[in-house]
Amino acid sequence: MTLLSEDQSARPQPCRLPEPGKHISNSLHQFSMGYNGSKEEYMTSGESVVYQNMEPPKRSRGRLILHGMVMFGREFCYAVEAAFVTPVLLSVGLPRSLYSLVWLISPILGFLLQPIIGSASDYCRSSWGRRRPYILALGIFMLLGITLFLNGDAVISAIVTDKSLKSVWAIVVVMFGVVLFDFAADFIDGPIKAYLFDVCSYQDKERGLHYHALLTGLGGAFGYLVGAMDWGHSVIGKLMGSEYTVIYFFSALTWGIFLTVHLFSIPEIPLGKDPSASDLTPPSALRLLGSQSNVYGSLAKEPVSLPTSVPDHRPRSFSALGEANSVTSSAKQPNKDQKKMTFRSMMKAIINMPHHYRCLCVSHLLGWTAFLCNMLFFTDFMGQIVYNGNPYADHNSAAYATYERGVEVGCWGLCINAVSSALYSYVQRFLLQYIGLKGLYFMGYFVFGLGTSLIGLFPNIIATLVLCSVFGVMSSTLYTIPFNLVAEYQREEEEQMKLQGKDEAPRGTGVDCAALTCMVQLAQIIVGAGLGALVNMAGSVIVVVVSASTMSLLGCIFIALFIKYVD
Repeated sequence: MTLLSEDQSARPQPCRLPEPGKHISNSLHQFSMGYNGSKEEYMTSGESVVYQNMEPPKRSRGRLILHGMVMFGREFCYAVEAAFVTPVLLSVGLPRSLYSLVWLISPILGFLLQPIIGSASDYCRSSWGRRRPYILALGIFMLLGITLFLNGDAVISAIVTDKSLKSVWAIVVVMFGVVLFDFAADFIDGPIKAYLFDVCSYQDKERGLHYHALLTGLGGAFGYLVGAMDWGHSVIGKLMGSEYTVIYFFSALTWGIFLTVHLFSIPEIPLGKDPSASDLTPPSALRLLGSQSNVYGSLAKEPVSLPTSVPDHRPRSFSALGEANSVTSSAKQPNKDQKKMTFRSMMKAIINMPHHYRCLCVSHLLGWTAFLCNMLFFTDFMGQIVYNGNPYADHNSAAYATYERGVEVGCWGLCINAVSSALYSYVQRFLLQYIGLKGLYFMGYFVFGLGTSLIGLFPNIIATLVLCSVFGVMSSTLYTIPFNLVAEYQREEEEQMKLQGKDEAPRGTGVDCAALTCMVQLAQIIVGAGLGALVNMAGSVIVVVVSASTMSLLGCIFIALFIKYVD
C-alpha cells in the first residue's frame, strides 16, 4: 500500500449493535435479503441505532501523516518563537523588568475567549467544514505574527529615522507580532484536534494522535536546530541581509506548506449535511455502513445505552492528547438544544466539577507554571548566566556576540528537549504497566524539578545541555498524562453508572479538557506577571530555573497527596 493510498472506506466499519434478536438485527437482515419495505418503516426500525453507533471510514497511514504535518509546522514556528522572543525583545530595547509582560496579553485573551471560540467552531456551517475555516484563519494570523516578530525591527529601521521613535515603534511592532502569533498558535491546536476527531474512527484517532505527537517533537527539534545555526556569517545570511530574515524564511515556508497539506489531507463533511435528512432509498442507506460519505458528522448522534451484557471491545486509550483543547465533544454533532459555551458557563462548570478534577487542574497549573518559567527564558539564561553575555551591549561588541552565541547553544539545548520528548512518549508506554498513570505523573514533575535544580547549581555548558533532556520528560508528561487521567476518571464514572443502572448521560470530557487547557493560559499569566519582577528584584535571570524547580517540586508533593489513583 502506498503512502497516499485511498481511504479504505469500502470496508464496513465495526458497529456495536444491540443483542441478537433485537428488532434492528431483524431489520438489517431483511435488507440484506432484499427487503422491500417502506422507507419510513426502515427509518423507524433501524436507522436510530445504526446511525448512532456508526464510525467514519478507516484512514490510511498516509492520510493520517499528512493530517499531522500541521503539528510539525506549528511546533517548528513555536520553537523559533520560544528561542528568539526574549533575545529579540531585549535587542530592540525592552527593559528587563518588562520583558515577561509580553506573555500576559495572549493568555488573558485565551483564558477568556477559548471556550467561546471552541464552541463557535462546533456550530460553523461553512461548506468547507466546521474546523478548517478556523484553522485557515488562525494559520494566516500565525504567519502575520511571526512576520512582524522577526522582521519588525528591520521594517521600522527602514521607515523611521528618529532614533528614539525607532526604538519605541520597534518594541510595539515586535510585541504585537509576538502576541498575535502566540494567540493564534495557542488557539489553532483545538480545531486541529477536533478536525482529527471528526473525520477518524476510534482506532484512527489513536493512530492520528500518535503521529501528531511524533511530528510535534520532530517539528520542535528542527525549529530549534534552525535557530542554533549561525546564519549571520553564511552565504544565505549575507544574501538575505540578516540572521532573523533567514530564520523567518524557513519558518514561513515550512508553515505555509504544511498548513496547506493539512487542510487538504482528509475531507470534512459540513455541519448541515446529514444523510438521514436526504432522500435515500433503503439499499443506499444501508451502503452508508461502508461509504466514505459518512465521514464526520453525517451520522453523529449521542450513543445509545447498550445492554450491560454486550462487551466493550474498544482498546483503552493511552494517548488522550486529542481532547486537550477541544472545548466540546468534537466527535459529535452539536445537539440543537445544546447551549453554546460561554466563559461564565465554563467557570461555573469548573467550580462545580468533582473534587478529583479540581485537584488535577491545580497540579496541571503548577506543572505548566514550572515548565514555562524555564522554557520561555531558557535561551536568555544561557546567554547571560552560562555564557556571561550582555543583551544590552552594542550589537557590534564582544559582549553581545557572546550573548548571541549563548542563545544559539540554548537552541541546541531546546532541540535536545524536543527529541527527548518524542522518545519519552514511547518510554511511557512501557513504564505505564509498572508504575501507573499517577506514578508517571509524579516522576515527570520530580525529574524536571531535580534537573532544573542542578542547572541552577552548576550552570556550565556541558551539564546544562545534558540536563536539557529532562525538559522533554516534563513536556511529554504535561501533554499526555493529565488528559489520560481525565479519560480514566470518565471510564470509572461510566462503569459505576452501569452498575447502578442509571440511564443518565455520562459527564462530558469537553469542559474538563477545556479547564485543563485554561490552566496553561493561567500559568502563562502568572509567569508573565510575576517572573519579570522576580528577575528585577534578584538582579539575575538565574531566578528562572530556581522558580521552575520550586514549582515543580511543589507539584510533586501535590500529586502525591491529592491526585486520585486509578488502576
